[in-house]
Amino acid sequence: MSKSAAGFFVLALLSGILHLSLVQDSIVTLPLIACGVFSALFVLALVAGRKIKFDPVLR
Repeated sequence: MSKSAAGFFVLALLSGILHLSLVQDSIVTLPLIACGVFSALFVLALVAGRKIKFDPVLR
């Protein structure tokens, strides 16, 4: 896992915990939106961090 992916994971986790600790109802709040954005960036960082080498020759 790259440093940016780990950073986005921590930010998503912290904003999700903040949302759960602040709001008892299921209301869309700023920490919940931030959690979604950081989660999407985490997945993108994981995909971008993988160095997949494509070998077109099947042996």
